[in-house]
Amino acid sequence: MSQSADRDLPSSARATRSPFIRLTELLTGVEPGKPPINLTVGEPQHAIPPFVGEVVQKSLKSFGKYPPTKGNEPFRRAAAGWLERRFALPRSIDIENEVTALNGTREGLFLAALTAKDLMPKKDRPAILVPNPFYAAYVAGAAAAGCEPVFLPAGPKTHFLPDLDALDDALLKRTVAVYFGSPSNPQGSVADLPYLKRLVGMARRYNFLLFSDECYSEIYTRAKPPGMLEAAGADFTNVVSFNSLSKRSNLPGIRVGIAAGDKKFITKFVDYRNVVAPQVPGPLQDVAAAAYGDEAHVEENRRLYRLKYDLADQIIGDRYGYERPAGGFFLWLDVGKYGGSEKVALKLWREGGVRILPGGYLARDQVDGSNPGADFIRVAMVQDQEVTAEALHRIVQVLN
Repeated sequence: MSQSADRDLPSSARATRSPFIRLTELLTGVEPGKPPINLTVGEPQHAIPPFVGEVVQKSLKSFGKYPPTKGNEPFRRAAAGWLERRFALPRSIDIENEVTALNGTREGLFLAALTAKDLMPKKDRPAILVPNPFYAAYVAGAAAAGCEPVFLPAGPKTHFLPDLDALDDALLKRTVAVYFGSPSNPQGSVADLPYLKRLVGMARRYNFLLFSDECYSEIYTRAKPPGMLEAAGADFTNVVSFNSLSKRSNLPGIRVGIAAGDKKFITKFVDYRNVVAPQVPGPLQDVAAAAYGDEAHVEENRRLYRLKYDLADQIIGDRYGYERPAGGFFLWLDVGKYGGSEKVALKLWREGGVRILPGGYLARDQVDGSNPGADFIRVAMVQDQEVTAEALHRIVQVLN
């Protein structure tokens, strides 16, 4: 589909299209000006933990068995233990009823919307609230559940977090669920504990589910980001936390994630997944359990990202509104004065061979016609230091 044809689609249809497919269409037929460097996909390129092969080898026989949908007991115990330690939870997680395995969090975040629609019926135009820019699975889930996606702008004026003061009573009363990410994708913003506690309070007051996407929780440049279960306290009602090993442990290929929290939701969710979702293979659960029990590889991972942010500090400096993000591994650069995200994406590819993601593809037009991502590009800091430095130098050279 051409760029102009894409613009002719309803905004709701554009919102559920893959931003990567849209980028491929934008760049089709355009030759890169230099040897290509791909900084689009948030796929970690650091080494996998050293114990992975040994664990899989010991667990090979488990490939011959159907594992439980919610995950085997050692995996659930390891995942719950990690959540309890990492977020200093005031009580233990019930591993039978408050945590489940996922085939990566994308699957879980998508199916969560369908479960929420059943658990939180709203008579008047059920809505699911989504930060804007957003992770595409949120909107796809809302659409599949037959709920109206309501987009909450998250721009510089609100430190790239949704403005909770802008949510009115009428909207919250018809809200089925709210998707929220901290550290956020793409901006890397981190919500403090008072902000999270306020969200939890709103979820309980208006009886909606709060889906907290915390996949980047272990990649941070300052203090450890707090989590939604931490904000919930000893009572997880209305709160569900999603996390994975893709970013934390450089294991995107094993597709293992977790959902933990509200007992009523987890029970219904597991029943639903028993019908529509495949189980996580046993050996991969064993790898995940080992990963949740080891922090050395996670600390090394953070060190490598810090070094690359040091490069960004030096090479990007004060250009493009750059500030070292509090979490995640993306740069969110303001290129509005250079023509906006699509024009810059084309220019960087055509002249510099650098492939980045237009921020406009990660957001949807608001009611007033504005797009919170239109002036930004997302740069994934996933390559090694040498390649990252070369890419950042090219960005500066091309735009200057």
